[in-house]
Amino acid sequence: MKTVQILLADDHEVVRQGLRKLLEGRQHWRVIGEAANGREAVEKVRLLRPDVVVMDFGMPELNGLEATRQIVKAVPRTEVLVLTLHNSEELRDDIVRAGARGYVLKSDTGNDLVDAVDALQQHKPFFSAKVLKTLPRDYLRGSQLNVTRYARRDSLTPREREVVQLLAEGKCNKELAAALGISVRTAETHRYNVMRKLQLHAISDLVRYAIRNKLIEA
Repeated sequence: MKTVQILLADDHEVVRQGLRKLLEGRQHWRVIGEAANGREAVEKVRLLRPDVVVMDFGMPELNGLEATRQIVKAVPRTEVLVLTLHNSEELRDDIVRAGARGYVLKSDTGNDLVDAVDALQQHKPFFSAKVLKTLPRDYLRGSQLNVTRYARRDSLTPREREVVQLLAEGKCNKELAAALGISVRTAETHRYNVMRKLQLHAISDLVRYAIRNKLIEA
């Protein structure tokens, strides 16, 4: 039987340890890597190419939503299961639109995690029961959801959302440039464009925007 290879992405080591213990209790399942932030998760997926990524939504440097977008684009065969404290239709639609096939509430992790990973490694969707109640029927009938009908449109590009998160986490232009692998001048341009597009005038306003749109957690 094929071994199911899993990567864990959570910024709390104790959580990763708990997830590892739970998942490796299953025969033929193996955790092949761990990541403490979203950017590291994307890098390790590109390197290790796991079958399933268990991804915390509230990740530093690159949140789970943006990390999922990059993972799905870079390694389409890898399935992403997002763990989150939040249950809202808007967040659900954003997660599905990003390409995740699974969405489990942290309050349901003990009951649902094994079943969710089992479904995803077979390329089937899985959602917590509370999430399932609000999921559009056309998603359940197929493997993809036409999320343009459900998800809100965001004026920011994926790179600009990365910039917002890093700035809201307190990164200066030099640190922003290092994290994104760009020049300081380009980082300054991104910062200016983001503030202009969002019509914000202070970093404190940007932090509030990031919290309100769940790019970072309060």
